[in-house]
Amino acid sequence: MNYPIPPNGKIPPMTHITIIGGGLAGCEAAWQVAQNGLKVQLYEMRPTNPTGAHLSGDLAELVCSNSLGSNLPDRASGVLKNELRQLNSMLLECAEATALPAGAALAVDREAFARMVTEKIQSHPNIEIIREEMKEIPQTPVIIASGPLTSESLSRSIAKLSGEQHLFFFDAIAPIVHAESINMDIAFRASRYGKGNSDDGDYINCPFTKEEYYSFVEALQTAERIELRSFEEAIQSGVKAGAFFEGCLPVEIIAERGVDSLAYGPMRPVGLRDPRTGRGSYAVVQLRQDNLAGDLYNLVGFQTNLKFPEQKRILRIIPGLENAEFERYGQMHRNTFIASPKLLRPTLQHITRDDLFFAGQITGVEGYMGNIATGLLAGINAAQLLRHETPITLPNETMLGALCHYITHASLKDFQPMKANFGILPPLTLEKRIGKRERGQFYAERAANALNNHLNLLTPNS
Repeated sequence: MNYPIPPNGKIPPMTHITIIGGGLAGCEAAWQVAQNGLKVQLYEMRPTNPTGAHLSGDLAELVCSNSLGSNLPDRASGVLKNELRQLNSMLLECAEATALPAGAALAVDREAFARMVTEKIQSHPNIEIIREEMKEIPQTPVIIASGPLTSESLSRSIAKLSGEQHLFFFDAIAPIVHAESINMDIAFRASRYGKGNSDDGDYINCPFTKEEYYSFVEALQTAERIELRSFEEAIQSGVKAGAFFEGCLPVEIIAERGVDSLAYGPMRPVGLRDPRTGRGSYAVVQLRQDNLAGDLYNLVGFQTNLKFPEQKRILRIIPGLENAEFERYGQMHRNTFIASPKLLRPTLQHITRDDLFFAGQITGVEGYMGNIATGLLAGINAAQLLRHETPITLPNETMLGALCHYITHASLKDFQPMKANFGILPPLTLEKRIGKRERGQFYAERAANALNNHLNLLTPNS
């Protein structure tokens, strides 16, 4: 849709943008639009229509982990965070204000984070929150950021518009235990290679001997799992169904791939030694602080779809968790995303409608920071459109630009959600071979320069 420029060059006062979804992407998009002086109607169906994965009615609730990835400037996630700082991300500010000790990572008190975002959105004079389900795509300017648990009615509307079947896979969330039930006579505090914010380490580590590890793997491989009925229904209805997302596999699925798969994956013991003995372990389960009070810890990388009684039995096999009390068991949930390579432009606009934007996990980006980042870009570009200015396409040398390029140019045949990583950036042209860390520094410097140059071109007088 094209909007005529009014005679005075100003946007009509009644112009507003509808945003569907009050998650990370939707909230960041709403903030960016509102900060540009435009009115926002933010639709969030919770808590009236619960999703089965969310626990509260707060906006920007973190469903899976409470970690937003590495803060190190030479890591892909750190590069993306630096770009969002420069682009004035509100959600990143909230994350840093509610941060918890997590070594080199940015982890948050998930309840405090969601409350802070909710308060900021509610108090913004240009944002109206509507607690209703949006069942169809409106014919007015809109950003769809409905996330992986998009309602069935809205999913049908999206499918009708695009003519493409949905892709979806099953995602998993990790269990959370009460800190007081962890046996610290066995478990120990430490961060990998001694990196962390506290002297005794930011993580609680549960160490395995070789014999304990193999017994644990055998228990995982033979445990009862929850049937994925909706997965079977999707196949029967003719919807193309994807597999588990490789970056968020349940531990029992990893265990099926080989007896040592977990020891080289989420249970890898590298960089960790028990400070009481000075010895390493054959495998380790790490627990990360989940709230500011420090009385809840989540099992890092331990997504699972085992039946709840089985989780209680098998997770108590972990050394140090023999008497663990669980605040929440792991579970699976459907994760829906669109065929972005056929449907979206790098500006996050739909290919057939200039005023229709998509953002967040529904586009095929993975990870909290990717969701926030695409929400930010969609919000900026929606505001650009209503100001009759050209939407922004960020350089591929930036992490956000590379993510948007990937989801809009990838092969649809094997399209899977993508996190920020150096592999999606254009390759470096270097005269000599360098190490991984130095390569990360080069990527980071190039990304920062590319973003600075691009912003200077957009605002030459600033």
